[in-house]
Amino acid sequence: MTVALPDLLPAGLRRSWAVDGTCPDLDLYSLFRARQIADLHRTAVLDAKGTLCYTALDRKVRSLAGGLRALGVRPGDVVAVQLPDQRNAVVADLAVAALGAVALPFPVGRGAKEAECLLRGSEAVAVIAATEHRGRAHAADLLALAPSLPALRHVVSAGPGTPPPGTVPLRDLLRTDPAGFVAARPDPDGPARILVSSGSEAEPKMIAYSHNALAGGRGNFLASLMPDDTPPRCLFLVPLASAFGSNGTAVTLARHGGSLVLLDHFTPGAALEAMRAHAPTHVLGVPTMIRMMLEHMERTGERVPAPTALVLGGAPLDEATAAAAAASFGCHVVNLYGSADGVNCHTGLDHKVPPTDRSGVVAGRPDPRVAEIRVTDPETHEPLPDGRIGEIVSRGPMTPLCYVASPELDTRYRTPEGWVRTGDLGYLDEDGVLHVVGRLKDVVIRGGANISPAEVERELAGHPAVRDVVCVGVPDPLMGERLVACLVARGGGRPTPDGLGAHLAARGVERYKHPEHVLVLDALPLTAAGKPDRAALRRRALDESSAATAPRPR
Repeated sequence: MTVALPDLLPAGLRRSWAVDGTCPDLDLYSLFRARQIADLHRTAVLDAKGTLCYTALDRKVRSLAGGLRALGVRPGDVVAVQLPDQRNAVVADLAVAALGAVALPFPVGRGAKEAECLLRGSEAVAVIAATEHRGRAHAADLLALAPSLPALRHVVSAGPGTPPPGTVPLRDLLRTDPAGFVAARPDPDGPARILVSSGSEAEPKMIAYSHNALAGGRGNFLASLMPDDTPPRCLFLVPLASAFGSNGTAVTLARHGGSLVLLDHFTPGAALEAMRAHAPTHVLGVPTMIRMMLEHMERTGERVPAPTALVLGGAPLDEATAAAAAASFGCHVVNLYGSADGVNCHTGLDHKVPPTDRSGVVAGRPDPRVAEIRVTDPETHEPLPDGRIGEIVSRGPMTPLCYVASPELDTRYRTPEGWVRTGDLGYLDEDGVLHVVGRLKDVVIRGGANISPAEVERELAGHPAVRDVVCVGVPDPLMGERLVACLVARGGGRPTPDGLGAHLAARGVERYKHPEHVLVLDALPLTAAGKPDRAALRRRALDESSAATAPRPR
């Protein structure tokens, strides 16, 4: 039995976006197949193995789909995928779509406990995982979980290394005759992919999306950043298995007939080399990655061809990073406010550097072809007038179906009319531009006073000695919590609380919001999805503060 994935949007509203042409109303594999037929030898993927054209990719897709079908995978089944950003990840994405099954990608590097949670909740019948990747044996780890997962029937091992006994080698499935495969034709408004949140909750959230929501709603997002009809060449610095990375196979390839430039592991040097070698039109990443690349360029004097746009999301973008990126890369910088839960708002190509306000870089003007956005009272859920701060809610062509196996999350985050409650605070100005000011829950409470870490981070990002910064709260017996600035210094300096406080005071930030401790790091730890790992930073900050206050032995 497959997991239930009901659509929480009114059916008539969902259909209206297909009828009026906002969504293509085709399943992902049919869209990809049409692109392949239109240009047989266009490059689809550029990775460490070289180039792969649309026709060669389609042969691999049809072979894998046939092999999975022979294993018993049926329409509606969930197939999990834990692969690095290489061609096999793209093949798996499209093969699952061709079967009419539902893909559940999650990034390499995520541990067995989290994987077990995802596989159990989704009732995945199969998982395709890396045999070996950067010292991790994902296929063997997932095979060890199989006895406790009654729905999981097959573990497919992919990539270099010896397949663990009991797994199905991917290379065997890829030997299936592609000519004998007949693709399914699933409902375009039916489930296609499950996105996984970055894990800010106690457990990662899973959110189900339809074919139309991905290729239509999310596809319209990328279309707004394409100045002409030339197919895009997108360099993904974030994993394809992340929510941000869902703009890869479904959007870049299936919707727009473009090319994917892939790195199986991000480093600033590798990213810049990929830009030099492949001249991407769009580079998609998080601000931390761009800051690392800027520092590398500053140190080495390297230059790269200018893309059309740097598209930065996953974490707040500060003014200093936006301006430096536009100058050094010679292109438009796009600020993307979005999440796996179903919200998207972004700045466009009408500004080289995205506009700012006193709170930092704005989120942009909502695009109804992607997602309509309202600001509502967090208690009554009634819409608020322009200029009033409230909770940001979203509904539109990219809105997901539901949370997976989590009716309590549907109750908490979805309204009866299908709106997604983001938990973010913001306001719409008189020009319809969205400004994001913080999180409903993301506050540090010091002595009864609320501190928004996002506000402090925005101001500290402009400090000349700070390259990257994340602020976290740590427990304190006297004040309840204290704020710690976890930062990477610029130019070898070691910023102090007093120095940061003077900078914040000059920017008008109240004294009680100033960090009381500073943790200087060589680099910020990143999650498997490529975002700053706030949980790891909170643990590190707590350890450091505990060590500093522990009584010394006599």
